[in-house]
Amino acid sequence: MPSTSIPPQQRTAAETSARPPAEEAVRAGEVIYRTVRDRIISGELRPGARLSVPALAEEFSVSRSPVRDAVVRLVQEGLASETMNRGAVVARIGGAELVSLYEAREALEWAAARLAAERYTPALRRTLLGLLTAHRAAAEAGDLAQHLELDAAFHREIRLAAQSPVLAQMLDGVQGRVRMAMRSTSVQGGMLLAVDEHQAIFEAICAGDADGAAEAALAHIRRLKELLHDSL
Repeated sequence: MPSTSIPPQQRTAAETSARPPAEEAVRAGEVIYRTVRDRIISGELRPGARLSVPALAEEFSVSRSPVRDAVVRLVQEGLASETMNRGAVVARIGGAELVSLYEAREALEWAAARLAAERYTPALRRTLLGLLTAHRAAAEAGDLAQHLELDAAFHREIRLAAQSPVLAQMLDGVQGRVRMAMRSTSVQGGMLLAVDEHQAIFEAICAGDADGAAEAALAHIRRLKELLHDSL
């Protein structure tokens, strides 16, 4: 794995000395948070894996303080949990909690698709079309890992196109936990069917049909939620 030591080697001594210690700690904590978060969501760190503050501090070449701050953020986001004897570990998301996350996604993805249609640009069409093309190829090949990545990327572009920072932040938190949980569940929504549902969302957004885009997004998330609910 490439080194993620902090600060980067490219930084000059003058730049380092000019940066206040508090600002340096905040920056370090942000890098650690995002790196560990990516490892959790990607499945590199599995549920139950220990988030050792001393080990992470050594890996990132920082004091323990920014590591603790990063771990606290992961706990607050629901990606990690505190234990009595082991400190923080990667969270385990059960079926009932995953259904609850999809209930939240119903409302949030509905709103994001509506706003994206209202704020549609030709650049968004090009981006979504590229993702759809790659996603259909992955689904036809039965590539589950690529399916999960491209599915998340499609929804991420829509929430960015919605141009609502608060909505995007809420969806980022929900979607991160969903992606983590879906890697360990046996329930799958059908890759090609998911692509077809994305196609319907795409067409409504590109037509500027806010109602149609919102309803297509709602139907897509609701179908997955009901599959998960039925599996409990």
